[in-house]
Amino acid sequence: MHALDVDWDHPSDPPPGPRLDHVRAYVTTAGADGHLWHGVPTLLLTTLDRATGRTSRTPLIYGEDADRLIVMAAGYGAPDHPAWYRNLTAHPEVRLQVGAALFTATARTATPAERETYWEMMTGLWPPFEEDQERTAREIPLVILER
Repeated sequence: MHALDVDWDHPSDPPPGPRLDHVRAYVTTAGADGHLWHGVPTLLLTTLDRATGRTSRTPLIYGEDADRLIVMAAGYGAPDHPAWYRNLTAHPEVRLQVGAALFTATARTATPAERETYWEMMTGLWPPFEEDQERTAREIPLVILER
């Protein structure tokens, strides 16, 4: 997979073109173009594919709480968790780009209490996350990213 390729393995996902464009703009401008997307902050998450060992970048909306970053594995309300989430559950060491900052982090699924705490924050940032949860029977995981 090319270094700028994005995760795309579910038919309900939008085509990779717009996300690839987002990733390219984010990387080539050190986040100046792409960090804010439709008025919300995004980061680039790089995971190690659990099957192939190749890396994949995914742009995600994020929230912050002190030194933690929070993302949602909404997957547009698809019945299965997105590939990037399945990858980080197998390999929790990830790379992040937040604006111009590049760093490694450890990813973990939020506990039920953390999910309750951060759900409102994340749906406040991006209300369509509520619709994603309504579309699927699975509980959408929140992911905590810590340096």
